[in-house]
Amino acid sequence: MDPAQTVTKYIRYEYDSTAAYGILQGETVHEIQGDLFGSRGLTGKQHALADIRLLYPCVPPKILAVGRNYKSHLGTRPQPVNPEMFYKPTSALQHPGEPIVIPPEAQNVHYEGELVLVIGRQARNVSPAEAPACVFGVTCGNDISERDWQNGAQKDLQWWRAKGSDTFAPLGPAIVTGLDYGNLLLRTRLNGEVVQEQSTSDLIFDCPTVVSWISRWVTLYPGDLIYTGTPQTTRKMNPGDVVEVEIEGVGVLRNRVE
Repeated sequence: MDPAQTVTKYIRYEYDSTAAYGILQGETVHEIQGDLFGSRGLTGKQHALADIRLLYPCVPPKILAVGRNYKSHLGTRPQPVNPEMFYKPTSALQHPGEPIVIPPEAQNVHYEGELVLVIGRQARNVSPAEAPACVFGVTCGNDISERDWQNGAQKDLQWWRAKGSDTFAPLGPAIVTGLDYGNLLLRTRLNGEVVQEQSTSDLIFDCPTVVSWISRWVTLYPGDLIYTGTPQTTRKMNPGDVVEVEIEGVGVLRNRVE
C-alpha cells in the first residue's frame, strides 16, 4: 500500500433502522454515498459514534482464510509450501459488539485473532507485485474454530461447521486504508488477558503472496475478505467470556461469548 496514502477509517453502521457507510473521524461519523470500492462522496450528514450501531464493515461476496500462516502457530507441524486456504460462509459473519454463540454440542470453541484483507478491485491471476493494488484496506477478524470438529476423533471431512457456524466470523470495527498492513501489531485479549501478540510482519506468507496465490484459481472481487491467519496458541472460550482482537491503527473488535 502506498505509504503516502491518507489513513481513513470506513465503517458500516445502522442509524434509525437504516444501514449506511461512513468515515469515522474521532467520535464523529460522516455518512458517505456511492460505491465503497468505487466512486463515493460525503452526504453532509453526521452522527455521533455513540448514537449509531456498528455493523461488520462490508458485505462480502465471499470469505477465504489462510491456515497455518504464523510459525508460532504451527507447533510441531511442518511449514506449508504454499498458503493453505479454506472458505468461511458469509453467514458466519458477526457484528462488532454482538455475541459469539457457541452451537449446541460444541465443546471446544477457540478464538483466533487475525488481520483481514478487504479486496478493492477484481484480481485474477495477479502477481505478488500487482497484488497490493487490489487490496482496499484491512480490518480485524476472529476466525472462531471448534477444534474437535476440526481435528478431533470424530472430525468432519471439511471445516464447514468447525469454522463456519453462525457467528464464527466476527469482523470490524472499521476498514482502514493507508496503513502498512505488512507490519502491524496484532493482540488478542480474553477477559482482559493478552493471549496472542505478534506482528503481521511475521506471517509465513505475506499479504501480497496470499492474494496472488488465491487469484491464480479463484477470481477476487471488491468486498471479498481474506482472513490471513492467527499467531501463537489459542484456547477454549466459555459463555460469559469477552474476546477482543486489536490491530494497531485499526481498532478493537470486541465480542462476548454466549
